[in-house]
Amino acid sequence: MDCLFCKIAAGEIPSKKIYEDEIVYAFYDIQPAAPTHFLVIPKAHTMENCAQINEENAQIMGHIFQVIARLARQLGLEENGYRVVTNCGEDAGQTVRHLHFHVLGGGPLGKMA
Repeated sequence: MDCLFCKIAAGEIPSKKIYEDEIVYAFYDIQPAAPTHFLVIPKAHTMENCAQINEENAQIMGHIFQVIARLARQLGLEENGYRVVTNCGEDAGQTVRHLHFHVLGGGPLGKMA
């Protein structure tokens, strides 16, 4: 499989890792849209986007959000807030077909459309 995020999680492409366990990998975005901008991905390429979440993989989603909350606390984002974003499909702006969540914070983010 020629997936950018699979290669990052496998260490084949360098990244600035901030967290890793057996299920997820978290790393800083190379084109940050906020003072703090990182991504959290499941290491296994079992879902392309959130449209494929179901009862069988829902536990992975819970783990992803536990990791997001932990990292937000560690990085000092929870005091003023942060945003968690996932793009589901090409028309929504998804460019990598591997489920991933952007976590943005560290300053005012503005209103979403």
